[in-house]
Amino acid sequence: MATKLKLAPFTKTGGYVVEDREEGTFRVSREAFTSQEVFEAERERIFSRSWLYVGHESETPNNNDFVTRKVGGREIIFNRDRKGEIHVFLNTCPHRGAMVERRAKGNSISFRCIYHGWAFNNNGTFGTKMHEGDYGPHFNEDGCANLPSVPQAAGYRGFWFLNYDAGAESLEASLADYKDFLDMVADQGPDGMEIIGIDQKYSIRANWKLLMENSYDGYHAADTHQTYFEYLIEAIGDEAHVDQNARVFDAGNGHAYIESDMVWGRPVARWSPKWGEGAKGEIEKIKQELVDRLGPERAERIAHYSRNSGMFPNLVINDIMAITVRTFYPVAPDLMEVSSWALGVKGESAAQRKLRLDNYLEFLGPGGFSTPDDVEALEIAQRGYQASREVGWNDISRGMLRKGFFRGTDEEQMRCFWREWARRMEA
Repeated sequence: MATKLKLAPFTKTGGYVVEDREEGTFRVSREAFTSQEVFEAERERIFSRSWLYVGHESETPNNNDFVTRKVGGREIIFNRDRKGEIHVFLNTCPHRGAMVERRAKGNSISFRCIYHGWAFNNNGTFGTKMHEGDYGPHFNEDGCANLPSVPQAAGYRGFWFLNYDAGAESLEASLADYKDFLDMVADQGPDGMEIIGIDQKYSIRANWKLLMENSYDGYHAADTHQTYFEYLIEAIGDEAHVDQNARVFDAGNGHAYIESDMVWGRPVARWSPKWGEGAKGEIEKIKQELVDRLGPERAERIAHYSRNSGMFPNLVINDIMAITVRTFYPVAPDLMEVSSWALGVKGESAAQRKLRLDNYLEFLGPGGFSTPDDVEALEIAQRGYQASREVGWNDISRGMLRKGFFRGTDEEQMRCFWREWARRMEA
């Protein structure tokens, strides 16, 4: 009889995360970014038990469409079957383990393993014809020869997720108030949203948690991205700045986002002088459609304000001058692999799509103003952790004792992440 693996105690004297709410101090041990023990424990306690982003339904628009990718260290197939139902399969043959689909994307009514020819309907059903005597009379009655599904898969507003823990809470429960953020993204188009093109892939020689921190850290923007703000000042005037009154929203379960009134234009419906007068008319029409469909208050919030978000553990959706969807997985304590997608309004005009992609590539793309700056910052932080024996703790205390609401230049959004990380890792 199989026994369930029991995890060994995972502790550090005093803890990896130390918080004193009365004194307003929050410290994270730098061992959390460098330790092989932490890295191995994260694989089991976080990436094998959390809801992880798989993809957007727009990546498989037609029946029989599929994409393949690695999620949480496993190869998966994200597809629609002949009836249009979405599935998430483990991309491994139940016979001897070879991947059954090696293409990145395509359209197929079946999947076939090249090793021994086992074939499967795209709903996962085993479809190979066998001869009498090849297997016993009850072969596959329990489904052991079908293409294996992930233990849990579910979608919300077009975004699809999986969980490798069959006993984990539902996606709806796990998302908590992050659903509000996803709603603000999904509501931008009357016909929904879609991924534009394919993913951009790159690696960063730093710990994966640094990119989660960085992605909604308002404190670093003015210094790290000084060149971009100088460019904005030249393009739209001296009002270009970081919003000091941006506020933090704790969305529960380690998820959080910041909402800010930044000066850049937003294709959803905030015009910018650098786009010229010719773009203003279409932006006004888009804004009016939002008002008619969602009401003036919600339309204004969606159109005018920028949001940087993080869903625990490793999904970033930044809805700012354009929308990026980003995931990242650890390869080693000091190395991560990143995938990034552009998201846009389904059915928007060619002019709006060009404007959106220009905005995306200008700042959010791998060669834009932002990403190279951030990669450099994270990599030199990781190099600095070589002195962690002498300087052992990161400070994430900014704004802890602030009255009223937390600002985007505070660090409460990172504290939301680290509290959940500590709960899962140290409980």
